[in-house]
Order: sequence, then structure tokens, then C-alpha cells
Amino acid sequence: MASFDSKKLINNPNDVVTEFIEGLVETYPGLQYLDGFPEVKVVIRADVTGSTYDKVAVISGGGSGHEPAHAGFVGDGMLTAAICGDVFTSPPVASILAGIRAVTGPMGCLLIVKNYTGDRLNFGLAAEEAKSEGYKVEMVIVGDDCALPPPRGISGRRGLAGTILVHKIAGAAAASGLSLSDVAAEARHACEIVGTMGVALSVCTLPGQPKSDRLGPGKMELGLGIHGEAGAVVADIQPVDLVVSHVLNRILSEETKYVPIKRGSRVVLMINGLGATPVMELMIAAGKAVPILQLEHGLAVVRVYTGSFMTSLDMAGFSITIMKAEQAVLQRLDAATKAPHWPVGVDGDHPPAKIPVPVPPSRTTKSDEVLSRPQQLSPQGRALEVAIEAATLAIIDLKDSLNDWDSKVGDGDCGSTMSRGAIAIQEDLKKYYPLNDAAETINEIGSSVRRVMGGTSGILYDIFCKAAYARLKLNKNSDITPLQWADAFEGAIDAVMLYGGAAAGYRTMLDALIPAKTVLRERLTIGDDPFDAFVVSSDAAIAGAESTKHMEAQAGRSTYVSADILTSVPDPGAMAAASWYRAAALALKDKSKSGP
Repeated sequence: MASFDSKKLINNPNDVVTEFIEGLVETYPGLQYLDGFPEVKVVIRADVTGSTYDKVAVISGGGSGHEPAHAGFVGDGMLTAAICGDVFTSPPVASILAGIRAVTGPMGCLLIVKNYTGDRLNFGLAAEEAKSEGYKVEMVIVGDDCALPPPRGISGRRGLAGTILVHKIAGAAAASGLSLSDVAAEARHACEIVGTMGVALSVCTLPGQPKSDRLGPGKMELGLGIHGEAGAVVADIQPVDLVVSHVLNRILSEETKYVPIKRGSRVVLMINGLGATPVMELMIAAGKAVPILQLEHGLAVVRVYTGSFMTSLDMAGFSITIMKAEQAVLQRLDAATKAPHWPVGVDGDHPPAKIPVPVPPSRTTKSDEVLSRPQQLSPQGRALEVAIEAATLAIIDLKDSLNDWDSKVGDGDCGSTMSRGAIAIQEDLKKYYPLNDAAETINEIGSSVRRVMGGTSGILYDIFCKAAYARLKLNKNSDITPLQWADAFEGAIDAVMLYGGAAAGYRTMLDALIPAKTVLRERLTIGDDPFDAFVVSSDAAIAGAESTKHMEAQAGRSTYVSADILTSVPDPGAMAAASWYRAAALALKDKSKSGP
């Protein structure tokens, strides 16, 4: 059996419980603790004083290491106090008595105790001493474990995550003003209708102790206890839906009859993380458990609680709890509580099936409108086609150079990515670009890019096209003026700067496009021929791209590359942008010379 040093963000291992309590009460204003460290470790409601409290106090606790249980469930509508022992060690009688005295008023208190010998004995002795002092005390034992065969002797079933549901039911009953005997009766009934079983992928590591991997790689343990006690069986890890199915079969077995749940019953489902299980995996388990309960067991799932409620330090795995959902039980579970770790947003009937909401249609095109290439191109449509063809050819021709530059300053795929986008644009241009509508054509270029170009460059060019499209759509006339094209170009660059976070001088494609934008606006404003202005601005784009050799990278993967390497090559993204811009400018200039 392998073991190795564990890593934990703690100070002295002997102080973890007191320091946890200090952090807990700093986090939640409604919680307080008794001034008895280190012997007395008790978390109480800050608004309750025993001598004046006019409701039944609900008290639970046990060994620490199961956080957020039990202290995280202290709050109006749930626990009045939680008694914390050392890690996996039952709290001493003196500590339990201190908690009883601190919060118990004339209505008395209910002790909710998990079925472990140490907890039963210590809480039991504290209850008897409290009674001798004149307090009204009742105790309820929770044993919801369904992993092991029906027990013989006095040990009984272990108390697991189902205890949290008992806390909630008893706490809500007490908050409603019921007597001690009635609150205890509801808690005992809750214990009779709940079952739990756990699955672990690893055992837990106690603070200051070496980590053990007794399960070994590729193994899981079914029915492992929350203190790392051995479970029912060790097996190979299986897909989670098979694991969930097995656990549910065990809990609902008609042979053991651990829970009085039959086909047609309504049930509550709890998926409880054991400490080191990501929320993603817990939600996957919940998503698989609901249809299995519905379809295989004929049960109506009316509440689902998913999260980490009763853990086992850093154990990887989860437990599943099933409780019969009688109407009175649901009323208690849905009652308001200020306990900080009780899940919110769960009350209300769970629908039999969640039907996904349809994806809203795009506002940019009518749902029944099919884009198509015009049979006859307008002069502007033909010019747009010429510019697109030239720009894409330039990128395809530059593919190897872009990859070479990018291999030195990035991940080596700039040319391949850009070329992939250019080829897609060429193919879609021939199929369905509505070239006589400049705005829609630019929009479709963005869609082509989005479909085939991965990484940052793909999304940035899609943003570029969408922003230009938004500006062009503002024009009512079908023909776009040169200044309107310049305005759309500027809007596209501004959007890339806004969402990409880069600016001039960051060694990106903006170092080619921003100089081009500036020169294009200047030349058009002074009345230059639009085609000449486009070409002159493309000279600025090339110069800007070349200047990136002398810039320090401030965006993208180039930020991780040494300055010596950066000075040997220009930024590939800037060179690509300058290349397509220059090619489009020269193509339109040549077309203007040769006529329509």
C-alpha cells in the first residue's frame, strides 16, 4: 500500500478545527462561537440566547472533517448550534453540554446524532446531565447507510448525508413553534424514510498524516464510510451512469427494505460530494440519477439537492441520498432558512422532464430567407468580389511564411489557420455570398471565418466582420460610399480593440490595421481618389506590420517569447492583415484602370 506526504493549506494540524470555526464566523455574520477554545468548539446562532429563546433548539455535531456539516447548517430554520469535535473524533461531553446551555430555552432542545458509538455515548451522557440540570432534552439517532447488509448486534446503520435532510426537517419544525416532542417525532420519522450510499475514488487524508492510496489506480470503493471506513466492495471504476444505477438499486432494494419507497412514490434526491469531487461531476451524477429513478424505479423526483453537504475531508467521490417525499416533508424542506450552506433555488416542484428551450432565431436575417449569389452583379458587387478574391489568394500564398514566423513566436499554425479561413471564404463566395449587398456579404465572411478558423484569430476576425456589418447596415442606400467603408473599417478595428484588449504597439494585427485606418481617413478627407487612398493606406499597413519586429509583445502567445527571438521576425497576425488589405487595395486599383 503506497503512501506519500499530503499537501494541505493549513498551519498546525492540531489547530485546523478552531481555525475553521474562526473563518466560518468571520464569513457569516449570523454565526458565533463559544469562547472555550480549544476544549469547547461550538458554533451557535448569533441571535439566540438560551435563557430567552422561545423555540425548540436543534443541536447536532460530531467529529470535524465533514464540512460544511455541521456548523455550516447553523441558522434560523435549521440548526441552533453545532458541536465540533476534533477531526473524525466525537466531541467531548463538556463541549456538548456547553452548547446545550448556550441555546436551550424553556421549550427544550433536540439532539440529532449520527449513528456512531462515540457520538451516541457522548451526546447521550450530555443529554442525561442536561436533564439533571432541568433542561428538556430529546435525542434522535440517524442511521441512513444502505451500503452494508442489515446489521447484527448494536452497531446499526451509519449516519451519512441523509442527516442533513433530517436537520432541515427538524429545524423547520422547530421554527414553526412546535413542541419538543412534536419536533422529535418529525425528526424520527424523517430518519425512517431516508437512505444513503457512497462511492469513493480515493480515501481521505487527515491533517498532518501521510496520504494513502489503498484503493490503487483504476479502483473505486462502494459503501465507503465518511471517516474512510471500509465499504462493501472494491471494484474497477465504471462510467458514472452505471455507478449511479448500482447505488440506487442498493438503496431501493426490496430485499433489505431500508427505505419504505415503492413504485409510484415521490422522492427527494441528494447528490453529495465527499470533498474532492468537482461540481461538474456531481451535476453529471444528478443528471443521470433523475431519469434512472423515473424510468427504472417508477419514482417521481420532486426535489434535487446537488453539492457538497457532508464531506470526508479530501475524499474523491459522492453519496446518493433518497428520501420519501411526503407533503409534510416537502413543506419542511422548502421552508425558509438562513443556514449558509443549505442550497438555494431548489424549492418548488421538479418538472417530470426538462425540455430544452429552443434557440432564438438570429435577427440578422429572416428565418425563411436563403442567401444566394446574385445572377447579375452590380458594379459594387463585382468590385467586392475582386477584392475578396485577391485578399484570400494573398493569405493562401503567404501560408508557409506565416507558419514559419509563428513557429518562432507562437504555436506555428497562423498560416494554416488563416489559409483555412481564406479557402472557406472562396468556397462560400462562389456559393451564396449576396455580393450586391455589401453589408450582408461582410457578415457572411464573418460566418465563414467562424465556421473553420479556431483560436483567437478566428473569433477576432468574426468580431471584425460583425462590427463592420453593424456600421454598414446603418446605410439605407445599396451603394456604399468610400467614407462609409472607412467608417465601417474603423468600427471593426474599435471592436477588435474593445473585446481583444490589445491596442497599437502591442505587436498584433492592429499594428497593421490602425495605421491603415488613419491614413485612409486622412486621404479620403482631403479628397484623394478613393482607390489611390486605399493603396496608400495599404503601404501604411505593410510598414506597420514590419515595425512589429521592434515591438515588445503585450498580447497573445508572443508575450511568452524572449525579446531576442521577437526582433528576428514580424508579428504573423500583423503580416497577415497587411497582406490581405494590400492585395484588396491593389486589385481594386487595377480594376479601376481597366474599367467595369
